Amino acid sequence: MAELSRRPWLWIGAGLGLLVLGAVALRPKPPVRPVPKLQPVQQRLEEPVSALGRLEPAGDVRKLAAPVSAMGGSPRLSQLLVQEGDGVQQGQLLGTFDSRPGLLADQALLVTRRANLTAQLQLLERDTGRYRRLARSGATPSGDLDNREMKLIELRGQLVQVQAQLVKLRTDLVQSELRSPITGTVLRVLARPGERPGTDGILELGATDQMQAVSEVYESDIGRVRLGQRVTLISENGGFAGTLQGHVIRISPQVRQRQVLSTDPTGDADARIVEVRVSLDPEDARRVRQLTGLKVIARMAP
Repeated sequence: MAELSRRPWLWIGAGLGLLVLGAVALRPKPPVRPVPKLQPVQQRLEEPVSALGRLEPAGDVRKLAAPVSAMGGSPRLSQLLVQEGDGVQQGQLLGTFDSRPGLLADQALLVTRRANLTAQLQLLERDTGRYRRLARSGATPSGDLDNREMKLIELRGQLVQVQAQLVKLRTDLVQSELRSPITGTVLRVLARPGERPGTDGILELGATDQMQAVSEVYESDIGRVRLGQRVTLISENGGFAGTLQGHVIRISPQVRQRQVLSTDPTGDADARIVEVRVSLDPEDARRVRQLTGLKVIARMAP
């Protein structure tokens, strides 16, 4: 105590330290702020792509025309054996032209002439062989042999010419009949018996066993379309009940002007679109095999 009384500054320092400690202890603590709860991020659901389209056969529609002669004309249709909506097989006879009877008559004449020339040639070859033996022995003049050999060459040339004419005639006979190049359905008849078919042809065929839909997707939506994407189709005008199912099999690389117009009079007829081809599921394809060209609405799942 004597030492502390002699050093008053120690008392002052100790007092100041106690005051500081007391101030720190009595200072109010800042309020604890609650941690804000993280709200779940709501992802924006992508909407399906909708587009107008039409039903088509899986392959291109075949337009069958009449044969054209060397003079630029075409024969008349004498017989038509099918109607619109009929199913046909590849190679099936669909009709005939009025040029066929004349071609068959020409074929019969050429066949008869070929038979006569063949018989004459066989006789002359035997006779010429006999004269060759006589000429070698000096029993006959060589001029007789020369005449027969010249005749032999002439007959052979005539036979070759008839053979060539028969080949050409068979080609013309094939063209005098109208046969189906594919297995499908008669979509449209464009000419009737007795008419001379024009540039439009005789009839249209389509392979309707595998139906597809051609959808016209706006160029602004084509980025959301991909191969294999599932597609649901409905009829805009009630052409079929329910829905059809399919998937995208081809996206055209070309932007073009739309062809399928909406019933909405305010629709943009000059809109730019990309054609997207959709293959229908087999069961649904059979349901609409008779509805080529029907307008549909396609919705492509996101």
